[in-house]
Amino acid sequence: MNEILVLAEHRHGELREITFEMVSKANQLAKTIGAQVSVIILGKEVNRFAEVLAKKANRVVLIEDERLEFYNSETYERVLYHLISERKPYLILIGHTAMGMDFAPSLATKLNIPISTDCIGIEFDSGNFILTRQIYGGKVNAKVSFNKESPYMITVRAGAFPMQEDLLTVGEIQSVPSPLKDEALARRFIQYVEAAAGEVDITQADILVSVGRGIKDAENIPLVKELADSLGATLACSRPVVDKKWLPKERQVGTSGKTVKPKVYIAIGISGAFQHVAAIKGAGTIIAINKDPKAPIFNVAHYGIVGDLFKVVPVIKDKIKELKQK
Repeated sequence: MNEILVLAEHRHGELREITFEMVSKANQLAKTIGAQVSVIILGKEVNRFAEVLAKKANRVVLIEDERLEFYNSETYERVLYHLISERKPYLILIGHTAMGMDFAPSLATKLNIPISTDCIGIEFDSGNFILTRQIYGGKVNAKVSFNKESPYMITVRAGAFPMQEDLLTVGEIQSVPSPLKDEALARRFIQYVEAAAGEVDITQADILVSVGRGIKDAENIPLVKELADSLGATLACSRPVVDKKWLPKERQVGTSGKTVKPKVYIAIGISGAFQHVAAIKGAGTIIAINKDPKAPIFNVAHYGIVGDLFKVVPVIKDKIKELKQK
């Protein structure tokens, strides 16, 4: 039986969104190659996660062990090495997160299987996976494939694939004994040290108004901020604005900033470089305002306004105020 294994990722008592994104993509691929989807969940007292994931996959492989309560690359590698060697899946999906980047390449090396990292596209054609990766800082999308037989391992960029809400199945939960022994570990978990909280978290915003180099000067940013406030939106920006120190790094959208998935994304004075577009793929509706009709942002925008932002934004802002007063 062909099997696609997805490694669930959780932190601080919550499943991370990357898990559901990978499960959605795995189900899509499974239909194409005639496979079943199994989600692996490692941890301590994480049965509640298994129940949630069983509604979205054919089965959940649950391994509980107090030594898996917190992520440790050594324990994860040992458990997954044992599991993958035993099950011989067709494909393994792991998030390209701090965790996945830490252990996936080493695990693939120990298993002697091919790995492709940081993928933003996965398709199956003519008996092989065609993967999309960005190179040269996101300026070029490269199509790559494997030249060895399965199993294959792929790490998936967060936000690359949409989460599908209609994956209602009745998957089984398989509790598997932990293969961990009492071997000494070179690493041990001490504590989580969270990054200092910023003023805002743009990844959680339903509406984002994002400004680019077209704003020309820091003194003009309040114009866009007023529009964002009138919409109840969060202000974000592209990299050039951060580079000029007009807005803080926490508000940057892009591959070197944050990947966002708002319901509405309004790009103002943003040309639409590869790095920026890659980070807004998950947005529900993209609206672009740019005076250059050939700006790349219009290739991904659902709605576009070709015009000078200094003339367009005030009109939109006034119209919103007018509608609110009715």
